[in-house]
Amino acid sequence: MLKLYGTKRSSAYRCHWLIAELGLAYETVSVDFAAGENKSEPFLKLNPNGKIPVMMDDDFVLFESFAINAYLAEKHQPALLGSTLQEHGLVAQWNAWALANLADPFMTLILQGYRKTPDNDDTAAARAAIDRFLPILDAALEGKEYLVAGTFTVADINVSSTVAGAETSGVDVSTYANIVRWMQGLNARPAVLKLHAEA
Repeated sequence: MLKLYGTKRSSAYRCHWLIAELGLAYETVSVDFAAGENKSEPFLKLNPNGKIPVMMDDDFVLFESFAINAYLAEKHQPALLGSTLQEHGLVAQWNAWALANLADPFMTLILQGYRKTPDNDDTAAARAAIDRFLPILDAALEGKEYLVAGTFTVADINVSSTVAGAETSGVDVSTYANIVRWMQGLNARPAVLKLHAEA
């Protein structure tokens, strides 16, 4: 039985999205951070980092959302990772790009909003990074419906779910017309609509 630790309203969202695209049956397991469940001995045996998401596929345990999505795609629908060696490389490129350049800046601003703390050097650096890297993504999407090879891939899930941090971090992406169009198209996918209806 496939289990996913972490709800749709967390960093596990991108894994829920892929599972919905794949049409897999699975169980969602909530982890109560306020109660310290993520630091409990049973959970730390699954992920010693004390973070979500964590996937259990029968006896196989995997953490880190991008790794989980790569595993599930390769197991159930490898074309989502690209149909050629070059496409596979481009999917991996954009996944790495989102993690390296946007994930931490957006998280810094999300946590600032959650904690209601004033701006500081870290938040200024986060905004500068976002301002630097979003134009790169916007340019890459010029004239494209999807990031890689004109078809929906895991890169669309992983990168767009990272950029979606703008909504909760107070970052205005409305000036990036290609990103806005791309995100709107992805949010209209049946799997995404289903997830939002269930949330």
